[in-house]
Amino acid sequence: MKHTVEPYTIPAGEARAEINVLNSRFIASAAPSPTVDQAREFIARIRSEFPDATRHVSAYLVGHGSTLISHCHDDGEPSGTAGRPALAVLQGSGLGDVVAVITRFFGGTKLGTGGLVRAYGDAARAVLEILPRARMVLAHTVVIRVAYPDFERARRAVAAHGGQLVSIDFGLDVAVTARLPVEQVVPFVQALQDLSSGTARCQILETLATSVPLQAT
Repeated sequence: MKHTVEPYTIPAGEARAEINVLNSRFIASAAPSPTVDQAREFIARIRSEFPDATRHVSAYLVGHGSTLISHCHDDGEPSGTAGRPALAVLQGSGLGDVVAVITRFFGGTKLGTGGLVRAYGDAARAVLEILPRARMVLAHTVVIRVAYPDFERARRAVAAHGGQLVSIDFGLDVAVTARLPVEQVVPFVQALQDLSSGTARCQILETLATSVPLQAT
């Protein structure tokens, strides 16, 4: 079976930001959400963390491109003034697999329709500004066997080609299991042969979609 995936940007972890508008607090929390169930679990977790909040407005994107699932919820705010602006910010970010919950503590002053739209949109933008990012790509899991003197250079080569170490086994030689973006495997193998004078061996175990640090792509 042929594996295909269009690379896209995803959250690499969770983040939280807070803004204040006319004494109302808007606490925006964001996280990775590779499935709808995980998005819902995150929303429930934020609700339980702030049980006395006035609102918990949510929005999420699961997948990317033609497989995208999007959802938003106003949680009692006037229709279209909360969840939709938050979702629009997510959609404009280029991210996939992301969920955001904007928790509001009412400060006593009504913001009006326009004020709510701006506040929820601004809160979503604030958390996305600090959200760490990674890249979802198609990757090969490979096993590399190198002699001990070549091990450190092989490990640096993995990082230089956008890869991630999975495990290291020290035996008669060093067996390194790593994940590398598909397009980096050929140049990596060439670099591996150069640094080991042709003695290193590399075997592809499997191909799957995985995340890599954004700076490595």
